[in-house]
Amino acid sequence: MGSGNLKISWARQYMPVLSAIRSRFEETLPLAGITVGMALHVEAKTAVLVGTLAAAGAEVHITGCNPLSTQDDVAAALNDLEGVSCYAKRGCSVDEYYAAIGAVLDAGPDITIDDGMDLIYEIHTKRRDLLDTVIGGCEETTTGIHRLRAMAKDGKLEFPVIAVNDTPMKRFFDNVHGTGESALTAIMATTNTLIAGKHLVVAGYGFCGRGIARKAKGLGAQVIVTEVDARRALEAHMDGFHVMRMDDAVAAGDIYVTTTGNTGILTERHFPKMKDGAILSNAGHFNVEIDVEWLETHADEIVRREGIDTYMVAGRRLHVLAEGRLVNLATPKGMGHPVEVMDLSFALQALCCEYMAKGGRSLAPGVHDVPNAIDEEVASLKLAALALTIDELTEEQVSYMGGWDTGT
Repeated sequence: MGSGNLKISWARQYMPVLSAIRSRFEETLPLAGITVGMALHVEAKTAVLVGTLAAAGAEVHITGCNPLSTQDDVAAALNDLEGVSCYAKRGCSVDEYYAAIGAVLDAGPDITIDDGMDLIYEIHTKRRDLLDTVIGGCEETTTGIHRLRAMAKDGKLEFPVIAVNDTPMKRFFDNVHGTGESALTAIMATTNTLIAGKHLVVAGYGFCGRGIARKAKGLGAQVIVTEVDARRALEAHMDGFHVMRMDDAVAAGDIYVTTTGNTGILTERHFPKMKDGAILSNAGHFNVEIDVEWLETHADEIVRREGIDTYMVAGRRLHVLAEGRLVNLATPKGMGHPVEVMDLSFALQALCCEYMAKGGRSLAPGVHDVPNAIDEEVASLKLAALALTIDELTEEQVSYMGGWDTGT
């Protein structure tokens, strides 16, 4: 068994929810005749999802959604699966990246599964010939949902897309626990430095940011949160974190993690104020949060190590991890979210893909929530896998909660 298959086999044993869904899919073949186009991080957990969709009868064409997150041995293993074609390659150039996106679209997908909206963007701007045949899509990440909602607001989104990222089972587990653990794990494994006692600056207190902040606090870090939203800033303060502007935090930070999904978070005005030896990392989808381009052109000296680029700025060494890309996946030691977390996220993707195949043509163009029944099904399957049981409401309790005429 090759190394890619060994990785996939390891992941599969910790993904009981997706395994249960696959067992049903193998019997019912809900995706027979459907072509699925995917742009996701090509690694072992993703491969288990791909195998599940193929077992459901789908023809699957997949490429990466980040030039540095592909595991080549996993990509090779995917190409050995019947009904699967994988075009991803680690370290590909920009031209190679979009050529692979084009190869997925050349297959004429009925359903897209995106992590960052690249497939949907290409369809709407350069491959509009596909708009008549695409049933709809599913989006995995916060940044992609932001872009999709902006498209929908402008009346430019021309088919339905399910916001898989926004459902509770995704946000509470994938974003909070998955990003929280995997980002810090990648930082520690890449730098071999201590988290405890360090001032760790988290930019953004969304679900990813709060996950990183909480996990870092548990490791003994002094956590600083920067925000633009007054409510989230107040929440961070009440959760026990220091809250301040980035312009003030840069003088204190030892480690920085950006999680905003926005551009220009750490820029030219911040770099000269940072400590010598500061570590800069990004846990947002795109590499726009840290202005690496400015560092590349203005640093007095650059030293490159595996997964770390060190820039000398104003007499200070600033260490940027993974070229400013997703630190939990793009560093050589980054493994992405823990397997059990992705079991839930990819279970949602599989069920939403089935939902789109069955009823997507009746949905209006725009961004749609994950049906509550799907979210509850994934939660129930996970509870069963953990051998956990919960209470059920009695008829009296159901009546009480649904009434209005019972006073105190």
